[in-house]
Formats: sequence, structure tokens, C-alpha cells
Amino acid sequence: MDTLSSAASAQGSARSGSLAGKNVFVTGGGSGLGAALCQVLTGAGATVVVGDIRQENAERIAGLLREEGAQVHAMACDVGDPESARQAIDNAISACGRLDVLINNAGTDITCSIDELEYGDWDRVIHTNLYGPFLMSKYAARHMREQKGGAIVNIASTAARRAWPNASAYHASKWGVLGLSHALHAELRPHNIKVTAVIAGGMRTPFLLDRFPDIDISTLQDPRNVAEAVLSVLQLPAETVIPEIMVLPMKESSWP
Repeated sequence: MDTLSSAASAQGSARSGSLAGKNVFVTGGGSGLGAALCQVLTGAGATVVVGDIRQENAERIAGLLREEGAQVHAMACDVGDPESARQAIDNAISACGRLDVLINNAGTDITCSIDELEYGDWDRVIHTNLYGPFLMSKYAARHMREQKGGAIVNIASTAARRAWPNASAYHASKWGVLGLSHALHAELRPHNIKVTAVIAGGMRTPFLLDRFPDIDISTLQDPRNVAEAVLSVLQLPAETVIPEIMVLPMKESSWP
């Protein structure tokens, strides 16, 4: 993957960095922002579980990161399925010993009018984008409460703050994720678990580029920039939490 290979030289000295000794689970880690998150976090010294609905995608990213000296595990996970989500968290803890950070990044979308939107497509988007963060957070929080601390990062979107046509399922899911994230921030804070929502603007990832080949890429940001913002949140002192952060490209077209 170009994003991984282009920054490989910058990672060599960072393996013992600020997240050394931390274990991080990234859902949707097999491409796009998820892959960038895995790269940036292993570069900061973390051990990362690359979760993806497709095992081959998780293995590919994990293999690239291992070549750079990272400690990484690959895991297939359907975040919207209760048993798959529970098993994924249990397997991650078995592999790593504990789980310090969960990043709910997996997402999907469909672009069509509500008249054309089939129930099955609505269900798929809501299950991945909203049920997924709920289930993964539910099972991760159980372990984090027992170990008396942790962090959960929920990747939202500018679609959680405004709306445009032909994206009703995506908007409903991302507005839901934002509400869920703030609710978990309030609920889990007394247990020393930090919860942060990341409202990410448009990125140069397959999520957009594969569906909108005519999009002006100059209005989009490198997903690594969002990943670096997530890293900065995870590097905060223990006494500080950021419930919400927005990361936009300078020419963001979906936000004023």
C-alpha cells in the first residue's frame, strides 16, 4: 500500500515511542484510514490488532507492518455481528494480554435516494457503522473496567453534523455514532475509560475515490493526517480527555 510504503523511513526510530507497551484494536484496519491508523500507531510503539471483515485485507496490512518491525496481529471480524464482535475482543486480549485502546473505524455506505434504498442496504450500513461501535465498545469496556482504564475512539464524519442528498443511511449511522460516543464518554469516564469521537472530513481513501472517481482530490486530506490526530488524542496525559475532535482538509467541501 502506497501510504504504508511512503512513510516507512519515518517509522524506524519511532517503534519505542509514546505508545510503547500499549495494545490497540483497529476495526476496518485493512484499508484507507484504518490502514493509516495501524501504521501511525505501530510507528508510535503500539502493538496493533488489524481487524477487518476480510481476513486477507487484515493479513496484507499486518504483513507490510511486520516488515517494518511492528508487533501486529491480523483478525477477521464482522463488527455488526454480536458473536463475531465478542469473539474478536476476546481473541485480541488473548493475543495481546490486555486491550488498552479500541478504535471503531470500520464503515460502509450506499449512495442512493430513499426511494431506491432497499431495507437490506439500510440494514447493512446501520449494522456496520452503528451496531459495530456499540458491540465492540460494549465488549471492550468490560475488560477495560476490570483493568481500571482504557480508551475508545469512534471515527465519525462530517456526515454526523450536516446532511446531503442520497446518503440517509450513512447520515443516520454517523449521527448515531456521535451520540453513542458522547453517551459512552459520560458513562465510562468514572471508570477511567476515555471516549473520543473523531469527526473526520474527506480523505483520499478508497471509501471515496472508488465510488466517486471524478472527485477533486485537492479538496481531500491524507488519511495519515487524521491518524496523527488520533495519535495526539491518545498521547494526552491521564488527567485529560477530549470527547470530540474535528479534523478537516483545508478545502473541505462538506463543512463551512
